[in-house]
Amino acid sequence: MDERGPCRSLLLVCVMAVLPKAAFATQDCQHLTATGNPEYPPYLWRDPENPQRLIGANADLLQHVGKSLGLEVQVFYTGPWSRAQEEVRTGHIDLMAGYFLTQARQQVMDFVKPAFLHTPSVVWVRQDGAFAYQGWADLQGRKGGTLVSNSHGQQFDDYAKAHLNLEAVPSAKQAFEKLLLKRNDYVVYEQYPGMALARTLGMDQKLKVLEPPVASEGLYLALSHHSPCNQPLLRQQLAQKMKEIVEGPLPGQLLEQNLERWKNQQKSAIQR
Repeated sequence: MDERGPCRSLLLVCVMAVLPKAAFATQDCQHLTATGNPEYPPYLWRDPENPQRLIGANADLLQHVGKSLGLEVQVFYTGPWSRAQEEVRTGHIDLMAGYFLTQARQQVMDFVKPAFLHTPSVVWVRQDGAFAYQGWADLQGRKGGTLVSNSHGQQFDDYAKAHLNLEAVPSAKQAFEKLLLKRNDYVVYEQYPGMALARTLGMDQKLKVLEPPVASEGLYLALSHHSPCNQPLLRQQLAQKMKEIVEGPLPGQLLEQNLERWKNQQKSAIQR
């Protein structure tokens, strides 16, 4: 009798114990879930016809990537921005469809490089409340607003933590309302989503943007460390496909298309 038989049997048992998990993970990962900031047009917002779904430039690009790789991707509304981040951080959702890269976020997610779009973060003020502004230092001594768990790039985040008085609130709507009520002097928020939200709320004639932007940061896809789909092969495929896409016109085209899409939806809502 071959004495190596028991050893081979034990090795086979160990291999079989590992293989099904890997095989099931590969099979399950033909379908990926994603979420993001639901108050972020033209990048992301809730579909008026299906509020449990997010639509926008980020969603369109992610679904294009998925289709190119033979994957099905669904972009869900999971709650406000802070909740969406928690859902991805814990692995309940696989992907963040648009995320600024910071050191803290890299501890819980793998960022797919390169960035697929860049978005400026700006200083919003009341029309009658503008002040001299040329850079970050001019915000010192004033009370500002921002969003809970939001980032405007590592450098600005570090500066704000050390030098600025920023109150974080759950939503951009609440931040703008507090600004108009003169409870703070400015709000730091992304330019295009801010423009879209201000139009929706009828605040666009009451608010203005100060130049220059505080930052212009890249939007990345980010995979949760706790997602079973976060495997080296998938990360490599996503990075390769993203590199191909950003070398062409598609990201900019999707941004323009969704800006028009958002505007048309707002017109339709007013006419109803």
